[in-house]
Amino acid sequence: MAIETIRWKNSRVELIDQRLLPGRLRYIACSNAKDMWEAIRHLKVRGAPAIGIAGAYGVYLGVRNTRAVRFSSFKKDVDRTVTYLATARPTARNLFWALERVEELVARNSGKSVDQLKKMILKEANAILDEDNRICRRIGKHGAKLIKKGSRVLTHCNAGALATGGHGTAVSVIIAARNKISRVYADETRPVLQGARLTVWELMQENMPTTLICDNMAASLMAGGGVDAIVVGADRIAANGDTANKIGTYNLAVLAKYHGVPFYVAAPYSTFDLSIADGRGINIEQRPAGEVKSIGGSCVTVKDVDVWNPAFDVTPAKLITAIITERGVIKEPTRSKVKKVIGK
Repeated sequence: MAIETIRWKNSRVELIDQRLLPGRLRYIACSNAKDMWEAIRHLKVRGAPAIGIAGAYGVYLGVRNTRAVRFSSFKKDVDRTVTYLATARPTARNLFWALERVEELVARNSGKSVDQLKKMILKEANAILDEDNRICRRIGKHGAKLIKKGSRVLTHCNAGALATGGHGTAVSVIIAARNKISRVYADETRPVLQGARLTVWELMQENMPTTLICDNMAASLMAGGGVDAIVVGADRIAANGDTANKIGTYNLAVLAKYHGVPFYVAAPYSTFDLSIADGRGINIEQRPAGEVKSIGGSCVTVKDVDVWNPAFDVTPAKLITAIITERGVIKEPTRSKVKKVIGK
């Protein structure tokens, strides 16, 4: 099933409000940069590649009604919008990559009129969306080669169509290898339940044999020989291959190492941040306490308890069997191997 997570329609950006799934499939409209900032910040749109796409469109929405006439004034408006959108969420590299790409486009075309530049920004956002669809397919193709016939695959959080402009990253691998996969296990992914709400919904749209498990059941499942491979997505990957992904990913990597289960990360090149030497340099987003205290709007704990709620954790490269990208597979990632596949 083709899922349009984000689209340009009727002179505005339309997004699936992922907070409402799986109960309701509803598109919401973003008509300005504030709308897009709030959509990213409040998880109406989420998933690193999708956030990047949304950010690029957000720049256009932020400057399309500018009163600037000169290039210098217009560039200030662009820079101001980029700075604002960058504050929505700090960890996903794809957001900053897309914003930088738009900024660089404008900087390279100082001789163009303001109207021409606005059209170029929208065209670039559309291009980022189209490219991501192709990238997802290439990731799936590369990753499918690593999955053995009859495999039972475990995934965490949501790295499917809802997180990208295509079939996903980790889920793209699963879909591409569907004839070799006997069952997919999806972690529920506390505290926001992206696995239970989103990944299960996506996989069942694809008629994949799917079983939902609580996050703390993965160890027992592996101990019983129930998992043949783990495939997850990523939000930021350091130069040495250390990978930030949804909280709980590190747990799975440690368990996979102990039980001898291959642990794969699927991500596009835009998720790599080669300016960061290792995982210690990745800024981990802290989310509101209410996400942990409540499920479905109902408080499940003592109201005044303190909460620690990091959105992501970092998996050391030495625990990763391979990183699957559209440019190729990085087996047992190291700094030199990452540079060879991803480039400078």
